[in-house]
Amino acid sequence: MPARRRRSTALAAAVATATALGATALIGAPAASAAEVPLTGYELTWGIKDSYRAYVTGMAKGTFTPTGGAVQADGNGAFTFTEGTGSYDSTGHTVSLGFRGSLRIVSEAHRFDITLSDIRFDSGDAEITADVTRDGTTTDDVPLAKVTVTRGMKDMATELTKEAGEVLGSASYEGAAGDPLTVLQTTKPSPTPDPEPTDEPTGEPTADPTGKPSEKPTDKPTDQPSGKPTDQPSGKPTTPGEPAAPATRGQIADGTLGWGVKDSFRAYVVGPVAKGKVTVSAGAKQAAGNGAFTFPDASGTYDTEAGSLEAAFKGAVNFKGHASNGTHGLDLTLTDLRATLKGGSGTLTADVTSLGKTSQDVVLAELKAKSPRLTAKSDVITVNGIAATLTKAGATAFGDFYTAGTALDPVGLSVALKDGAALPGGSGSGGGTAGSGTAGSGAGSAGGPGPSGSTTGGLGATGDLTGGLAST
Repeated sequence: MPARRRRSTALAAAVATATALGATALIGAPAASAAEVPLTGYELTWGIKDSYRAYVTGMAKGTFTPTGGAVQADGNGAFTFTEGTGSYDSTGHTVSLGFRGSLRIVSEAHRFDITLSDIRFDSGDAEITADVTRDGTTTDDVPLAKVTVTRGMKDMATELTKEAGEVLGSASYEGAAGDPLTVLQTTKPSPTPDPEPTDEPTGEPTADPTGKPSEKPTDKPTDQPSGKPTDQPSGKPTTPGEPAAPATRGQIADGTLGWGVKDSFRAYVVGPVAKGKVTVSAGAKQAAGNGAFTFPDASGTYDTEAGSLEAAFKGAVNFKGHASNGTHGLDLTLTDLRATLKGGSGTLTADVTSLGKTSQDVVLAELKAKSPRLTAKSDVITVNGIAATLTKAGATAFGDFYTAGTALDPVGLSVALKDGAALPGGSGSGGGTAGSGTAGSGAGSAGGPGPSGSTTGGLGATGDLTGGLAST
């Protein structure tokens, strides 16, 4: 199946290339010469991954330097490699192109120096490759991304490879979506505008209008009116006893908050690039295996009728790495975490200390719970799986390691409404417990700003976890 799909996408790209070359270039040629048609004047534009670019120029305080015909778009944008040459194989229906220009990626703070050169795109293999020079050693034709080849070769989806993760310094990049790829001929022959307007407009207008009007108008009016009136009125009358048992509002007696910040960030911190460590203190715990954190001793207020709570938690977590001459390129501490919810929405704030400078009450994330209601059972309110999205202020606090809007690890919290109420043991956003201790430096996968994912490990382990906090 993979081979068949690759061939079909390669054929689609080949058809587009044939169109760009002009019909006479292929049809009028003898069979022997039609097997390979030379191609010139192409450009390839690809940004690798936007969060990686933000990391290099932000937290890593590094630079991108394109040379030899390569350029970078303004605002730390994507890279374009020029003067692409190659061939179209009409027998295999593939396009193979190589491009001029190289890209050097340097960070003195995080101690890496990487050069990408001889960028190549092959529609048959559906991949981007490059020669990679690191520490004075060059490896040829390293596959950086798999490509979903399309007919127009514009904004093609890419998926970063295992090798890309090794080049970029984080195993978490493997399988992550890269930036879109565009391969275009800079000087198009006159026949090009004729076929493309007739092909693409006829296909897309027909599919979109018929699908969208017929599905959405019928689904939404039918589902939502019938579902919501039936669920909500029937649920509340049948359980009148539960809301009456605990108080509807008051002071929080105790509680815990579980949050892993972001699993790829933890992996980066404990990876071999940063060679740093994660340290929890003041009552906070970390789960085994570089897992999520638990912050204890909640205090605050709740109102189940309004569906609101405000809770502050004790404990601190410190991320430190990129040691050099007694200093660290990364030294980040989160303390005084506070969570608010009202009607299912809220915020997560913390005091943030980065490289000795403290900012109080930084709104790190916007929160979205699965339900707007807060229900107390046995005098405990538990809310798990709260989606957390990085804010602009949070992105700044993390040195633009990730961009605003990035999904962080989910948040879980449990608060006791009365003294002595039993909190769920080891519950929260992660689950699981482990003993205290310190793990060796360099444990875990290589670090770097990677894709979002679920929280690894669980709540409950105390101690330091040594690893690699990368400033890369």
